[in-house]
Amino acid sequence: MNEAVRWGILATGGIAERFATDLTDLDGAEVVAVASRSEAPARGFAERFGIPRAYGEWDGLFADPDVDVVYVATPHHAHREAAGRALEAGKAVLCEKAFTLNVREAQELVGLARERGLFLMEAMWMYCNPLIRRLAELVRDGAIGDIRTVQADFGLAGPFPPDHRLRDPAVGGGALLDVGVYPVSFAHLLLGEPDSVQAHARISPEGVDLNTGMLLGWDSGASALLSCSLEADTPLTASVTGTKGRIDVPRGFFFPERFTLVRDGAEPEEFVNTDHPHSMRHEAAEVMRCLRAGETESPLVPLDGTLAVMRTLDAVRDRVGVRYPQEAVAARV
Repeated sequence: MNEAVRWGILATGGIAERFATDLTDLDGAEVVAVASRSEAPARGFAERFGIPRAYGEWDGLFADPDVDVVYVATPHHAHREAAGRALEAGKAVLCEKAFTLNVREAQELVGLARERGLFLMEAMWMYCNPLIRRLAELVRDGAIGDIRTVQADFGLAGPFPPDHRLRDPAVGGGALLDVGVYPVSFAHLLLGEPDSVQAHARISPEGVDLNTGMLLGWDSGASALLSCSLEADTPLTASVTGTKGRIDVPRGFFFPERFTLVRDGAEPEEFVNTDHPHSMRHEAAEVMRCLRAGETESPLVPLDGTLAVMRTLDAVRDRVGVRYPQEAVAARV
């Protein structure tokens, strides 16, 4: 591989634009191609970001010999197909979250990557954020004792009309996969996979979750109270409380600028991040580090952890009765 890591971007929506923007000043990152299902959006995207090649279909990107890694930024219902085809073409892949619609699809992608010895990572940028990494380190080192509770929420005010993608079950709509993946992943980062899952949701007429509450439990006695919504602008905060203190993360917990450590008998300590706190560059840098080191999985966003999160999301959907049309078709095959 050349010293520069050459990126191909699949899809041209808002998250792809943000990723391309954050790569513009990242040392060693070069975006060489973009693809969409049609030519016009791909060409427009390429012109905006100075990308040399634009493809009006996916296969052109997958066959491009100058692309080292494909960033999959399609809606999550297309992640299995897009990431799978990229891997089959021999490309490393960074795939947006939610990683797939369900754990079955996630297992297929992980199995394919491991079988072929190719790099694959979920784009859980929160895990790569320097301050979240510091928070997790403090918790692992016992700064707040044994964890007893985790709280986190992510809600959007809406309202979203019935024809919006977030309410379309055919594209994996609903609060859980779009924004609920963040609080669930935050709890997993600190406590691992839960031993019990309870959930309650308000379901739309289309059959997706609009407002979901989750209670996760661990045999250690720890619990996590999590929520996600497409109907309410929630605080977007998180906290973790242990037997010797707590850590509070203010609004925007998944890309924090600061958090506060409160320990018994001590003055509160504030930890601040000035290193591009809102940027996706940290996950891109981790991908590039792994590729240069010849690693096929990231220790920051391990594939087994991604599978565990998908199992929890599946369990939540099972409890609230959300099922996507593709799953019914797959069950009949």
